[in-house]
Amino acid sequence: MRPWLRRLLRGYALAVFALLLLPLLIIVPISFSSARYLQFPPPGWSLQWYRRYLDDPTWIEATFVSLRVASGATVLALVLGTAMAYSVVRGRYRGRVLVERLGSGPMIVPHIIIAIAIYGLFARLHLTSSEAGLILAHAVLAIPFVLAVMSAALRTVDPALEQAAMSLGVGRVGAIVRVTLPLVRPGLVSAAVLAFLSSFDEVVVALFLSGTTKTLPKQMFDNIQNEIDPTVAAVSVLQIALVLVALLIVSRFGQKTVPR
Repeated sequence: MRPWLRRLLRGYALAVFALLLLPLLIIVPISFSSARYLQFPPPGWSLQWYRRYLDDPTWIEATFVSLRVASGATVLALVLGTAMAYSVVRGRYRGRVLVERLGSGPMIVPHIIIAIAIYGLFARLHLTSSEAGLILAHAVLAIPFVLAVMSAALRTVDPALEQAAMSLGVGRVGAIVRVTLPLVRPGLVSAAVLAFLSSFDEVVVALFLSGTTKTLPKQMFDNIQNEIDPTVAAVSVLQIALVLVALLIVSRFGQKTVPR
């Protein structure tokens, strides 16, 4: 690549990177603002909005609801998505492509359509306004991420390793647990983080299903509609910190290991 073209490409990448990060650079100072409303640049500095978040039981309860729902949805999506990915990659049955397309459907279909469909079903099953309903709904939205990541990870593992383990007396499940899963641990960690973040940050389905059980994104939505104070900026900064922690987890535990 010619030097001028390399510099042009580098400049373009930096411009895109700056455009993506600019809103984050603005929201952080606003969260420390002394103003009573969202104002940039801040007229002064204060931790009052972080204190308000920590002292408000409504915000704290919404945070714990989101953590519980995201954790449950992550476990459910990881189990179902990994099993689906294994069947797609290792299976030799007809319709594998259809299964993969259907599993990826929630990533393609607009969330508002999925929310309406899930609400119509869950209303009959009396699962609205409950954490169980939110976990099931968020797991549906998280499965495509797990399916995509785990399908790519499983394709990097030679099936002969599983066959060798089974020839030594280990069953199919034992070969998967002791050989395949350790080899795809980076994929498992990445899929779990993506599933958790997709659930923790989801607001459209929560607006339909949560009712009196508010998640953190729904509480932020209500705050913007009713009050518009910098507390929502403080919560946004905490969510950014959560994403950074998730990336550190991926970099720390998402490394390949050799199965024993």
